[in-house]
Amino acid sequence: MRKRARLIYNPTSGRETLKRQLPDILNEYEKAGYDTSAFCTTPEPLSAQKEADRCTRDGFDLIVAAGGDGTINEVVNGMSPHIDRPKLAIIPSGTTNDYARALKIPRYDFVKAAQLIHKNQTVHMDIGRVKTKTEDMFFMNIGAAGFLTEVTYDVPPNMKSLFGSLAYFVKGAELLPRVGKVPVKITYDDGVYEGVASLIFVALTNSVGGFEKIAPDKMLGDGKFTLIIVKTTNFAEILRLITMLMNDGRHTQHPKVLYKKTSYVKAETQNNQQLMINIDGEYGGDAPAEFTMYKQHLEIVTDLDRMQLSINTRDLMTEEKEEEFKKRVMELQDKEEE
Repeated sequence: MRKRARLIYNPTSGRETLKRQLPDILNEYEKAGYDTSAFCTTPEPLSAQKEADRCTRDGFDLIVAAGGDGTINEVVNGMSPHIDRPKLAIIPSGTTNDYARALKIPRYDFVKAAQLIHKNQTVHMDIGRVKTKTEDMFFMNIGAAGFLTEVTYDVPPNMKSLFGSLAYFVKGAELLPRVGKVPVKITYDDGVYEGVASLIFVALTNSVGGFEKIAPDKMLGDGKFTLIIVKTTNFAEILRLITMLMNDGRHTQHPKVLYKKTSYVKAETQNNQQLMINIDGEYGGDAPAEFTMYKQHLEIVTDLDRMQLSINTRDLMTEEKEEEFKKRVMELQDKEEE
């Protein structure tokens, strides 16, 4: 009996190039031994999530999520509550594709991404669960709060389409002068942090917003979040930390950064001030927020050979975007000195 696969795709992702390549993509999974069908997401809320839930309950062997990080997040949320779950494959066609970058899945060739199924290589990935005032959901890459997380809300859709993830870098530089003071209480496995914070990251991979050095020592599937708290709201100090992050990842040793491995995080404010929680690039409710770990919860199709080979290599497009961001940061530093 042949295995069954369901491709769940976002028709607006990838500037609609994805739709034109669907026959070739589906053919790769057919050649790999899967009876493959496709589902086009609709404007209905959680369309991808509902379809992934249905396919998981119906016993599909493989779900293919084709779209950006938002589509992948929905598919992960449809699959994760179940005891028996299919494998997950990813065709990245969004703006930043952080998750695909972390897993070394080809991000600019949809058919090549589909062809990974022929390698029969998978990785068991940790999944996080977050509960806020209004939400209870799973996430696969990042939970965050603070000024830079506002970037995902402030970048207009047409700017994302024209400039891709560069739009986030440019907008991030513009937001730096607006850093505010939010007194927080962050509880984690080994302790509690109480004080101001301009940024809080609860990361499952090393790739966030196009940066690949947020958590330079991250081991995928290790059952631990990387908790990063930037303990300053000083404009000049934040600029220096960002420069260190982009240059060599030394931000992890900076005295103004708390950098911990933990399986649990609770984030809350100390003065009832609003603290928005960003989950995989989208608004996920307000603090208080509790993050719990689901170790090696999903089996995901990837290229293990490329993951090993790319440990010490750099993504050229990411370098170009970081250079643009550095340029904007330097301009801000010059203004600060004036």
